[in-house]
Amino acid sequence: MLWQPSLPEPYLRMSPEALAEAISARRGELGEALVILGHHYQTDEIIRHADFTGDSLKLSQTAASLARERRGLKYVVFCGVHFMAETADMLTPDEVSVILPDLSAGCSMADMAQYDDTVRAWEDIHAALGARGWSGRIVPVTYVNSSAAIKAFVGDHGGACCTSSNAASVFAWAARGGESPHGDVKVLFLPDQHLGRNTASAFGVDVASQTCVYDPRLTRRGEELGGATPEQLEASRVILWAGHCSVHKLFRPEHCAQVRERDRSEGTSTTILVHPECCKEVVDLADMSGSTEHIIRTVSDAARGSRWAIGTEVHLVNRLAMAAQTRGVHVRILSDCQCLCTTMYRIDQPHLLWVLDHLAGRFGGRGGRDGKPRVVNEIRVHPDVRASALRALDRMLSLSKAGAGASPALAD
Repeated sequence: MLWQPSLPEPYLRMSPEALAEAISARRGELGEALVILGHHYQTDEIIRHADFTGDSLKLSQTAASLARERRGLKYVVFCGVHFMAETADMLTPDEVSVILPDLSAGCSMADMAQYDDTVRAWEDIHAALGARGWSGRIVPVTYVNSSAAIKAFVGDHGGACCTSSNAASVFAWAARGGESPHGDVKVLFLPDQHLGRNTASAFGVDVASQTCVYDPRLTRRGEELGGATPEQLEASRVILWAGHCSVHKLFRPEHCAQVRERDRSEGTSTTILVHPECCKEVVDLADMSGSTEHIIRTVSDAARGSRWAIGTEVHLVNRLAMAAQTRGVHVRILSDCQCLCTTMYRIDQPHLLWVLDHLAGRFGGRGGRDGKPRVVNEIRVHPDVRASALRALDRMLSLSKAGAGASPALAD
């Protein structure tokens, strides 16, 4: 997590209404030089200021398109988390500044895969398999919810990124050997073990006998191979990294059971729709699973009178529920627990106004102007890392365009 300086006191004393008014004023001053992107998991007070909303990759692609089309674009304020701003920086030209309102808005899942741990895992796994006479290839796949450094590692080692929408297509490509389809192939899936396990299962992999988990925390404690055995590695078609989403991990099988029991007692029928970052036990019990965009589209197209229990972040579910209610569709969150992204929650109106004040040459909340725009909290990816990470992203994008023959998809 990066260090975020404390905000000046005036920002903390302003009311929500005053903050919103000031943000709107700064947006007017900056005009076409500014675009604000809001991830679906943001609070309503931030979404109201967003020019575009979407998932992480969609927003980064939007930033890239705007940079090509809007000559005067200078600033992309990404209301999301750190890895998202990194991706936006990699996909936009150097003259466009990508800004994260609060540098402490990281992603616990992305932080679970550190570069040094990944290098060690790669070397140790190959050494253990080589000692058993295995001479095949390992193709790495990283979820887009990972740092630029991990994307670069994957890009340098012949792998690709994936999203929850195209994980099946990318997995199928990797399982065939990636760019060199030959010999015995294993897939190393980082950093979300649940998306990896669910994708492997949909592909036809027996996850009980043909997958294993590598946990870097166990390696640091002295356990070889992250808790896996050489025999497990050799038997596995997929090696899963021990990472997870802190939000989707909160959904449990008993929550599905509670929905089914309520339907039985009330004579209703509820469709359970969950994100594939949920554990396999939840995905197996659900009626449907899919990406954030898939969830939004499915609920938007739902028939009047239908009932839905959604397993994803609470702010998004609440917005979907309010919109669906006007169409006679009942939507609730799968669990009554507060399933919110706490790091995303750090992006708030005071931090958003603070960065916009600097861009507009204003400081101290309602303070004066010196006429000199200042960029604060800019996210820059090192050129060498950028080049390698873009290889992993480009492979994913080319696979998506080609519609590489995948097995049954989890999402779109």
